[in-house]
Amino acid sequence: MHDHPHPLGHGDVGSVLTRREALGLFTTPFLLAFAGCEETTAGEDEPLSGSCVVRPELTEGPFYVDAELLRSDIREDRAGVPLALAFSVSRVAGSACELLPGAIVDVWHADASGAYSGVGSQSGTRFLRGSQQTGADGAARFTTIYPGWYAGRTPHIHFKVRSPAPSASAYEFTSQLFFDDALSREIYTSAAPYATRGVQDRSNASDGIYRRGGARMLLDVSETDGAYTAAFDIALLID
Repeated sequence: MHDHPHPLGHGDVGSVLTRREALGLFTTPFLLAFAGCEETTAGEDEPLSGSCVVRPELTEGPFYVDAELLRSDIREDRAGVPLALAFSVSRVAGSACELLPGAIVDVWHADASGAYSGVGSQSGTRFLRGSQQTGADGAARFTTIYPGWYAGRTPHIHFKVRSPAPSASAYEFTSQLFFDDALSREIYTSAAPYATRGVQDRSNASDGIYRRGGARMLLDVSETDGAYTAAFDIALLID
């Protein structure tokens, strides 16, 4: 059985917690996700760190497939703008953050046409899905493409961070990553094969899931010679 984050109100999303506040959220064991933390000597009523910010857990969505595909290159035959995506996973330990090796990071998203593998007419496929186990450096890296869009949603990537095997201390955190609207419009109007469909029909601000804390899940993307890279730091508070 996996433990999930305690429901947080909108006022908690993006807030910096003191250790007393963080521990006060516990009623049963659960998981809370923060931005990467810096070492500090903070007491109970001082912030854990200036960068320990709550990351909102967002819906898994209908397209998760427990495929157990341990691979870093998840593209298969899908065409699109290259995207290198790196996760750095830590856990809150006392008043600091320490790297979390051995965690499983799952990633899945739509192809350039807006289609997901593993469901519907694509039920026999597994493109743009994969898992990596974090190493001693807490890192999990994926080679993929910039995700396409589908009606009613802003462009996004799903991910899950979970314990490697069921146990009394099992944990699981699920959320979504988002992109700057201007970058998506640029790619969808100028790059093949996205340009045949044009721009997305939902901006971030008009996406119901993004409005539940997506600004804290916005990727900082850089570009070199037409290829994109993004890194995402996340720290888990595991009881």
